[in-house]
Amino acid sequence: MTVVAERQQKGVALVVVLLIVALVSILATQMVSRLQLNVVRAQNIKDNNQAYWYALGAEEFARKSLATLVALSPNNINLSQPWAQTFEYPVDGGSIKAELFDMQSCYNLNAINSIARPQSLRPSDETDTDVESETPQETPPLATSPDTEQQNGRLPSQEAFHNLLDIVIEDSFVVDTVTDSLVDWIDTDDNPSNYGAEDVDYESLAIPYLAANSPMSNKSELRLINGVADGIQNQWLPNLLPLVCVLPETTLKLNVNTVTERQAPVLAALLGDTLDNAQAIISNRPPEGFNKIEDFNGLAAITALNLEPDRLEWFAIETKYFKLTTTTTYNDAQFRLTTLFNVEDGSVRVIRREFGGF
Repeated sequence: MTVVAERQQKGVALVVVLLIVALVSILATQMVSRLQLNVVRAQNIKDNNQAYWYALGAEEFARKSLATLVALSPNNINLSQPWAQTFEYPVDGGSIKAELFDMQSCYNLNAINSIARPQSLRPSDETDTDVESETPQETPPLATSPDTEQQNGRLPSQEAFHNLLDIVIEDSFVVDTVTDSLVDWIDTDDNPSNYGAEDVDYESLAIPYLAANSPMSNKSELRLINGVADGIQNQWLPNLLPLVCVLPETTLKLNVNTVTERQAPVLAALLGDTLDNAQAIISNRPPEGFNKIEDFNGLAAITALNLEPDRLEWFAIETKYFKLTTTTTYNDAQFRLTTLFNVEDGSVRVIRREFGGF
């Protein structure tokens, strides 16, 4: 009996030892797996941080380049200057690609209700935040409704946007709807325009929301506006987005020296002319742009339009806003930064940053 008991005890001890070995093996495997995961995670964080700092370095380089541009050519910004070239630079472990765009070569959506001299919505101090976009801190009075300012038809700035939609969209009803809905989205009252929409219309949707009744902070906000859902389905919205922009002011200004042939619809819309004539003006523009805005205003194609003085003020050869799009890579990490610069009074300020996007 004693011998049998001893053998049973040895068998139990062996099972216990095997269980302990199995538990230790499982724990060791888990520890190694977690260690490998933490190493990869730390490497990814390091790579992303390095790509982020490369982007900030490109932003600072662009800021200094714009400061030099303003010092050398404050009154003539054109596409023959170095800023208009794409910057690509290899760096240790990755690359930097940066492109500057003139933000006054597109239609400023916040200017659709403009009725007076330019009014800035720019914050008083530089704001470098990590949010995708910012709402301007100072909002000047906007037109409450087109009917309160002009009894007969739309405001000139609204008619210009209507002209732009006419070029992009074939359906005249959609053109009227989107134009008036954008007017109502930005104005401060709750009175809908003829084809527009206000809070009562948006509240009746399956997912309700309210009209902004304030300037837009990003052109992606355009997707919320009544009638634009049709553009997503019928594919006209992708054609419109490159032609419009959002600036932190109610000014409608177009730099005739930086408008490309792809952006010819914007020039045609502001002139109230045909797309072919606008493309001809751009293609016949001097390589270094117009030396004076009077050279542009004196073109036979422009004088033939007999534009009102207020409309002629929409055109300029200088720029106050630039957008920098930076894409950086480091090892397997990729980072995208979009920066909006304000160039004014000899200084260059960052007024908005957006991380990511497409």
